Amino acid sequence: MVRRVLALTSGRIAAAVLTVIALLALFGPWLAPLDPLATGDNTLAAASGTHWLGTDYLGRDVLSRLLDGSRVSVLGSLEVALTALVAGALPGILSVHWGRVFEWTTLRLADTLVALPFLLFAVAVVALLGNGLTQAMLVTGVLVSPLFYRVARAATLAVARSQYVEAAVVSGASTGWIVRRHVWGKILPPIAVALAQTIGVGFVIVSSLTFLGIGVQPPAPTWGGLLASDLGYLSHRPWAPVAPALLITATVWASNLLADAIRDVSGEAGRVLLDDRGARDGRPDRTDPAPAPAPAGGAR
Repeated sequence: MVRRVLALTSGRIAAAVLTVIALLALFGPWLAPLDPLATGDNTLAAASGTHWLGTDYLGRDVLSRLLDGSRVSVLGSLEVALTALVAGALPGILSVHWGRVFEWTTLRLADTLVALPFLLFAVAVVALLGNGLTQAMLVTGVLVSPLFYRVARAATLAVARSQYVEAAVVSGASTGWIVRRHVWGKILPPIAVALAQTIGVGFVIVSSLTFLGIGVQPPAPTWGGLLASDLGYLSHRPWAPVAPALLITATVWASNLLADAIRDVSGEAGRVLLDDRGARDGRPDRTDPAPAPAPAGGAR
């Protein structure tokens, strides 16, 4: 699947943008030219050789705060996506195989979670458990998990009706063996699409919470927090919100673009698409039989 995604221009662009964001999350705090928490007298300064993106209202270097805050933003979105994957995909798969009671219970629970406003619920959890991003992201991931539940359940239902799965059930194979051997490979593409989309959704949630000052104790930098602080001084630095807004927008856009690329190359439609691209590029179709070799001695 990775080769098919990278064969598309949109897949390569999305992978390149997300790779840059991941590198910022890994090495951003070490790449920061100045201490992101150090204040100074040169407040609301314009871009210069010392401060490439200027300073904020406390004289702190904006570029250093952007680089240092990238880790919190990226890890928070990944925490949402992975929590939703585990809490949604596994029950969705098992609901097809574990009987009507488990199926009815998980369906009603998924319907209940869909009805809850996850952003408001995350704010309430932070108010109860303390101002920490981890607990807010875990709760948000659980609230987003019905997306994975329904995707995994629909894909598993399609596979469960196939003859080879029915033959495995009749032969006495366990549910775990059937899922590993027959189900997981078939449902992986739609789950990968949902995971890429949820990373973008998680990034929006993290940015929204930190924009409101929830989840991270100040003066710790985050992209949403930087955007919120810059909006209060637009009359002095009208271009200041551009950098954090572009980073947030580029990350969400690349996640959605990656999800589209995975969907385009998945299944039979993806094979047809890549075969058509190969034909336009002049490459032979690998499904065509190879031409028969000519006789060595020529025609007699």
